[in-house]
Amino acid sequence: MMQGKRILLIVGGGIAAVKVPALVRLIRGAGAAVTPVLTAAGAQFTTPMSLSVLAGEPVHDTLWDRNAEAEIGHIQLSRRADLVVVAPATADLMARMAQGQANDLASTLLLATDKRVLIAPAMNVRMWDHPATRRNLALLRGDGVMVVGPDEGDMACGEYGPGRMAEPEAILAAIRAALGTGPLAGRHVIVTSGPTHEPIDPVRYIANRSSGAQGAAIAAALRDLGARVSFVTGPATVPAPDGVTVIPVETAAQMRAAVEAALPADAAVMAAAVADWRVENGSDQKIKKTGALPVLHMAENPDILAWISRDARRPRLVVGFAAETQDVTAHATAKRARKGCDWIVANDVSPATGIMGGSHNTVTLITGTGPEDWPRMDKHAVAARLAARIAEAIA
Repeated sequence: MMQGKRILLIVGGGIAAVKVPALVRLIRGAGAAVTPVLTAAGAQFTTPMSLSVLAGEPVHDTLWDRNAEAEIGHIQLSRRADLVVVAPATADLMARMAQGQANDLASTLLLATDKRVLIAPAMNVRMWDHPATRRNLALLRGDGVMVVGPDEGDMACGEYGPGRMAEPEAILAAIRAALGTGPLAGRHVIVTSGPTHEPIDPVRYIANRSSGAQGAAIAAALRDLGARVSFVTGPATVPAPDGVTVIPVETAAQMRAAVEAALPADAAVMAAAVADWRVENGSDQKIKKTGALPVLHMAENPDILAWISRDARRPRLVVGFAAETQDVTAHATAKRARKGCDWIVANDVSPATGIMGGSHNTVTLITGTGPEDWPRMDKHAVAARLAARIAEAIA
């Protein structure tokens, strides 16, 4: 699916560079060619010989190659690639990219390229969380640089947290998405995510505990498989993924309107925790405390899942979510029949599970053939598994 594509792979300095040989194998196995560029720091963790053998091409590691530069080699390298990938992208390399420096071959290539750039950050958690790195990341994203990872976990330095380079398989998926060669290339998927806020007055609202983490992970996983994703999100506490069309909303009514405007689509994943009710007699001024309890009249919100499941422009595949606190499978199975959707992703959100707002999830996929229990997984792993199933259904 990547046959004939050429990846310019810049290897930064960091222990994560030991994963690069596996990444080279995956890229070549997918049919693309790899041109390796090894920084001086990267050469402390992997060797030019190993990269050259695996890539089947010579490794470029200096700006001062007289033969190459006679033909302006750094310009040629950057221009003949279909995509530039930086893995690992260290804090130093990201800083130099953000500032437009060109003081070695890698940074000069990045400044000279007219192709899309994908970076896989890797660094200590404190470096990743430092304000300077966050500023540089924002600058790079604003310049159109795509980002995959970093992951959270144990690090070589002995600390734990975000900063681990994404696994080679995840980087390959991001490369496919950047090249538009994934199994969902050409497909449009709508994903709803996060809570909705239903106003009581200008400073108070009714909401729920959804963080939007699972919906954001699903949007990213679908993007990585090549889909064009319309991401309709309520006021979530996690950031929207890069590379998707973000449509921010506040209320259930706004979410329904945004989903309708995004149609037609090949699939819709309704992962948002939409408030069931709104305050019908909300105030446009702050309600004052007077000693008398305010009387709030409630009205039902639009049922977005039921509507899209029965609309004339219904996507081929409609996936709903069921957040339950008891009899999860039974309630989710009944919900699937009642709403008219194809699949339901059900989970137990009882406080003891830590799922709502947490980093892991345990789901049961309800389809026309019955329930399918999935093991407890990181929400990104749940998203990847669901995205793969969606690709099988509509690709």
